[in-house]
Amino acid sequence: MKLGNSAAATDPGRRRRHNEDSYVCEPPVFAVADGIGGAQAGEVASGLAAAALRDNSGDGDGDMPGRVDALIQEANRRVYQRQAADAAVSGMGTTMTAALVEGDHVWIGHVGDSRAYRIRDDSLEQLTEDHSLVAELVRSGKLSPEEAEGHPQRSVVTRALGTDPDVDVDTFQIETKPGDLFLLCSDGLTTMVDDATILAETGRNRDDLKAAAKALVRAANRGGGEDNITVVFFEIVGDEDHTVSLPPQQEGTDDDEETLDELDRVSVVETAEEPEPPPRRERSPARRRALLSAVALIAVILASGFAVWGLWHSHFVGAEPDGHVAVYQGLPWNIAGNLHLYRAVYVSPLQAVQLSEPERKKLFDHSLRSKSSAFAAVRRYENQIGNSP
Repeated sequence: MKLGNSAAATDPGRRRRHNEDSYVCEPPVFAVADGIGGAQAGEVASGLAAAALRDNSGDGDGDMPGRVDALIQEANRRVYQRQAADAAVSGMGTTMTAALVEGDHVWIGHVGDSRAYRIRDDSLEQLTEDHSLVAELVRSGKLSPEEAEGHPQRSVVTRALGTDPDVDVDTFQIETKPGDLFLLCSDGLTTMVDDATILAETGRNRDDLKAAAKALVRAANRGGGEDNITVVFFEIVGDEDHTVSLPPQQEGTDDDEETLDELDRVSVVETAEEPEPPPRRERSPARRRALLSAVALIAVILASGFAVWGLWHSHFVGAEPDGHVAVYQGLPWNIAGNLHLYRAVYVSPLQAVQLSEPERKKLFDHSLRSKSSAFAAVRRYENQIGNSP
């Protein structure tokens, strides 16, 4: 087996003026880096990390796990030294998900919430585990996967390059077979596009990976384009240079009858031949609508009253999109999409990535506290880590 085609695409999205993502698409090395720390700082961090992989991708011996780890450690060293020496970019960092192809294996190195996927036999498999606040909350059972998708702090990472002299890298190998297609991407894709759409767009453009990458970027922008979007594809082919194409996904149709198979049609006929039950006496539609409206109105009034009380009396600890720990007044809920029932009353210089996982679990449990209790919890960690303002 050997490497086949590869392609990449990146876009700032619809809401960001700057693109803080960088990527590497230089076989046999591939990577995506998503910068953290603001427009200039994030762009600098991801660019430094990507350059480190390009400069050192040919170094190393047969120790593949050590080689992948060394590549990302060098990227971390460059970002850390730059942010420590330059006040203009102090506190910057970046995620990195990298892949190194060697024979029948792909070696993955991963830090942050960018992702690596493998598409095989018309199935999409996530290979990496997110290092993010919401992922930790899901793993601890405090959030469901559905709640995590719309969580206001879903972009807060708990591990990144550049925040410490050394970084903990997830390193592992994936066995390959001809036809495997690998996808590396920033979270600007996965927060806007679901797995089914990724499969559908990739399947329609399987013979042209550049077109597939652009199609995923367009899909993310159609979904809102709230963040920078970066996509890197590479495929594994047989020694005879034969590429196995995935069949394109079928699009839905408004005509449900056209999607029924013969079994479905038989069931409908058989059901129609059964005798109908005697009609039941039901309430009039008008009375039923009036009752439902009254119940809904009472629910809205109760929820609004509880929300107003919560906004003025409750506090909790969370993190801002740039990763800084914060104290919020209100309730950790979103309604009607991006309308949230809380506001930040204090943003700490302390960053979530500076805390250990047990410390994050304790601090970010979303339990409601008094104002003094929430501030005391944050101050305690500030004093321990030396980040007190």
